[in-house]
Amino acid sequence: MTLDASSPAFPSPRRRASARKRRRMMIFAVIGLVLAAAVALILNAFRDTLVFFRTPTEIAERGEAPGARLRLGGLVKQGSVVHEGTVTHFVVTDRKNDLAVAYTGMLPDLFREGQGVVAEGSVGQDGVFKADSVLAKHDENYMPKDVADRLKAQGEWRPEGAGAAPK
Repeated sequence: MTLDASSPAFPSPRRRASARKRRRMMIFAVIGLVLAAAVALILNAFRDTLVFFRTPTEIAERGEAPGARLRLGGLVKQGSVVHEGTVTHFVVTDRKNDLAVAYTGMLPDLFREGQGVVAEGSVGQDGVFKADSVLAKHDENYMPKDVADRLKAQGEWRPEGAGAAPK
């Protein structure tokens, strides 16, 4: 048996180039799929953390897993602040739902009942939000924009001293 240049044992230069192109295209396709999967995973991980805070209603609706880090925003409920040594217990409300908060440490000077607050921490097994930092409003007319916008959207937020509904 004789082998000539047209037999399968000796692929033509055109076939070799075509096989290289297919192999190169497969490598690019695999790299593209891996990159697309990595981007999708990163965006999925960021989806829940891009929000500056969650209201008590959003936390109740989502059923956050105990220990998951998040920010809680709303108003400090009137009559809810209780100091026990270095631990302060208070309730954050969006006037639809309430969430009990326990914070160990010194509160900001401007922290008081009826004012806007954002607390960072996690919900414990007992359903109490364990805050490790608390941010309060910084002047008489300020409430975190996200908090005010969400309360206004629910028709619940009214600036101090105003009896009218929000605009």
